[in-house]
Amino acid sequence: MVKKDGITSVYKGVDAAIGRQLVYGTARIGLHRTFSDKLVEMNNGKPINFAVKTLSGMASGSIAVCIGTPFDIALVRLQSDSMAPLEERRNYKNVFDALIRTTKEEGFGALYKGLGPNILRGMSMNVGMLACYDQAKEIVAKILNDPMEGGPRLTTKLGSSAVAGFTAALFSLPFDVMKSRLMAMKPNPDTGKMPYSGIADCAIKIMKTEGPTGFFAGFSAYYGRCAPHAMIILLSIESITQGYKKAFY
Repeated sequence: MVKKDGITSVYKGVDAAIGRQLVYGTARIGLHRTFSDKLVEMNNGKPINFAVKTLSGMASGSIAVCIGTPFDIALVRLQSDSMAPLEERRNYKNVFDALIRTTKEEGFGALYKGLGPNILRGMSMNVGMLACYDQAKEIVAKILNDPMEGGPRLTTKLGSSAVAGFTAALFSLPFDVMKSRLMAMKPNPDTGKMPYSGIADCAIKIMKTEGPTGFFAGFSAYYGRCAPHAMIILLSIESITQGYKKAFY
């Protein structure tokens, strides 16, 4: 990519990625923490079990996806456009151009194309990243004899976030594969038909043509993106939350 299109090609869609994180990223993390804290309060201050943490992660993830999907559409299209043959490119200028042109050319509903698998991805990502982090934190704290008074130690946070980075990538990649294919698909020039009719059709065709490993295509690159991202966010959240509580409580 760098040889063919220059160094800027690897940052194609960065404006859409930032917009997506500002909307979707903050919503899913903030909602999960709000739901979790409320559930702990309802449980008389005792830690909630993993099943309840999972439900919190799924609920917050699905709501956040409904808010942030248009930016996800723009991100996928900007990135796929840079890899398409010149004659097939849409040539979007930036994230706003992608959003406006998609709405004008295909209707408002096109901004929510692939919403089903995107919701499933958001739910699985939140469970893998946030619910698993909360659970891993309790387990790692016991192993390291961390009483977690006033918050977990740095070693506990590092171990827990490393686990969460892996589970987030593992749980969400199959849905990310389907989501990306549905969002970027174009009609067949000869028949005018779309390659997939929906999430179920997409899953069946991937299984038939590529087998189970098709759902985990590019796992190493995906993990390389998800794991550092998850660890940085989780470590930042803990530090910011602890600082906020010391300052205002």
